[in-house]
Order: sequence, then structure tokens, then C-alpha cells
Amino acid sequence: MHFSAPAGTPRHLRAHALGAIALVAVVLPLAVLGAPASAGTVTAASVIKEAKAAIAAQSSAHLEFDAASTTSSSTEQIVADVGASVGTETVTDGAAVLHVKVTAADGYISGSASGLTSLFGMTSAEATKVGTRWEFWKKGTTQYKNLESVVSVKSLESLLPKSKGTTLSTKGSHYVLAWTSAASGSTPKLNNTLTVAAKGTTLPVEEISSDAAGEKVTTSISKWGEAVVEHAPPAGSTIAASAVTG
Repeated sequence: MHFSAPAGTPRHLRAHALGAIALVAVVLPLAVLGAPASAGTVTAASVIKEAKAAIAAQSSAHLEFDAASTTSSSTEQIVADVGASVGTETVTDGAAVLHVKVTAADGYISGSASGLTSLFGMTSAEATKVGTRWEFWKKGTTQYKNLESVVSVKSLESLLPKSKGTTLSTKGSHYVLAWTSAASGSTPKLNNTLTVAAKGTTLPVEEISSDAAGEKVTTSISKWGEAVVEHAPPAGSTIAASAVTG
């Protein structure tokens, strides 16, 4: 259940990257959880709208992502601290490890040889040149922008489904959005749920996606608004991208 990412960016299994939906939204009384007083009823569409606005107002968040399979002992994991313009992310898939770090001036990647090739897309020769160092790109380059988008809190808006085809229910003090993603290419049909806080700020808490084969992806989101500060690695541990691909 591997989903492709743009060339030169880490490969992720995030279910929110998937396709279209075709169910009908369910309407619940506002009184259930005290949703926004500006409306008379709460719907999947209104929760999605509120959550999108809430995410846009945030400066940072912490993510923990796990993709597990019933047919394999290998689990892909992603741990990230995303900010407005800086952040960090570590992707682990078996022995393959990839680290992404973005500061206000540069974007960096490092990792194991298999992480640099299978997760980031380097050639074996390029991975050998990088070795244990951090390859970096200056701010303003296309690659920097790609890495910045990976660790941007704004990217979490893509956790939200389209309102069409999304049903709404409640669980405790949370809303639960549910939808189905149609099969596309090598990606199977997925059943998805997104749990969103119903009291206070309407922010996502957890997304779960699963397929018929028993593979399951869980993304937990927490620490909204906590400061994310990233510093450049020591100069002696870095290598410019031009020295790797040149």
C-alpha cells in the first residue's frame, strides 16, 4: 500500500493523498457536542470547514504515522514536527531510514543508504557520495520548496476529505468523519476515518485508513501550536546537492 510522491520527495503512505468519494453526508443536531453557534445544524461539510480554518490558524503540530500490514512484519513509521516554514521528519521503513530537516535558510536530507535510495529516490552512486552526511539545498530552489512542503503545517489541510461522500458521527467529545477512497492505480480501495475535536478548537486528532487486505495506516496529530525550532547541522557534516549530482 505504497503511495507515490513527487520525484525527489520522500514516499509516504498518507491516505489523504487518495482519490474521490461518493457517499452522502449525514446531518446531526448541533446540541450533541456544542458545535459552532453560528449554524443550526452540524454536518460533515461544516466540520470540515471549521477544521480547515482551525488548521490554517495553527503554527505547528506533531505527527506520528504508522503503516502496518497483516502479511508483513515491516512497519513504515513517520514522526514529524511541522511548522509554518521550518520542521523535521523521520521516515522509517524496515532498515531504510530517511531524515528531513528544513531551516529558514536550507533544506536537508540524510539517512541510511537504503533510505536515500528507496525512500528519497537517489541512485546508489549519489547515496554513496552523501554517506552519513546531510545533503542540502538553499532556500529558493525547487528542492527546498519540495522539502518545505513536506514539513509545513499547512500540508495538514490535506488530511481533510471532500465534504461530498463523507459521513459524520460522534464519539465521546469528538466528531468522526468517514469516507471511502476508490482504488486508483496500485492503490487499493480504502476505508478512512478522521477524528476531530468537537469541543474547543476543531482540530484533527487521528486519521485511520485500511484496505480489504488488512493493511492499516494510522496518523496521530498532537501538540498543536507548540514551538518548532530547527537548527542547521554542523557545517562539517553537510554536503551541497551540487556536489552530489554534479
